Amino acid sequence: MNLNCIAIDDEPLALGLISNYIEKTPFLTLVGSYGSAIEALDVLDKLSVQLIFLDIYMPELTGMEFSKLMAQSNQKSTCRIVFTTAFNQFAIEGYQVDALYYLLKPFNYNEFLQAANKAKSYFESMETLPVDQDKGKKERYLYIKSDYKLIRIDLNDIAYIESIKDYVKIHLLNKEQAISSLTTLKSIEERLPEADFIRIHRSFIIAVNKIDALGRNSVYVGSAEIPVGDLYRESFKKLLNQWA
Repeated sequence: MNLNCIAIDDEPLALGLISNYIEKTPFLTLVGSYGSAIEALDVLDKLSVQLIFLDIYMPELTGMEFSKLMAQSNQKSTCRIVFTTAFNQFAIEGYQVDALYYLLKPFNYNEFLQAANKAKSYFESMETLPVDQDKGKKERYLYIKSDYKLIRIDLNDIAYIESIKDYVKIHLLNKEQAISSLTTLKSIEERLPEADFIRIHRSFIIAVNKIDALGRNSVYVGSAEIPVGDLYRESFKKLLNQWA
């Protein structure tokens, strides 16, 4: 697999280093390098890009602002971000915008390669769901890469999905052991029908028809009590209204 990449950094030396690392990596192809996020934003729709190495602290438009603008565009389902920065206080916020990786400057090629391999594994695990041409709906299953195998999972079998660090665990009905995959919860969420699944926490997606009970600040699916995150209160209110 080959990934098209761009690098964005307002520091010329850092931009040159990242560009060199990309060109040095066999499965990465550099299709652009930019000294400002605004410059990159202007050309992003014209390029076929899977991976963006993005500095956070930049004038005019920061990396965080750029990533949020990108999430609102049609690039959100095709691009993923690796943040590069000297400011580690941004790490938590970086994961909130669904960054694949976080490289703390100064980093060497081995550290860069670790991030690149994480991205490669992520894109290899992604499988586009077939589409029902008559109804324009996603099929009732998805494929997940787990333990070097591609596993088909029927959506009706999913109870809830949990994010743990770099992995996602899919909990199935009547099975004690969940299926683990090196991917992000956001990528799974994009492949699920909105009518059947709802995200109630940054670490949890639940199957609506598998809910057994609703608490004041939690949802019960089987024996699992799943907390409701502060950012997902509106989603939870919709559930409450449906049950009222």
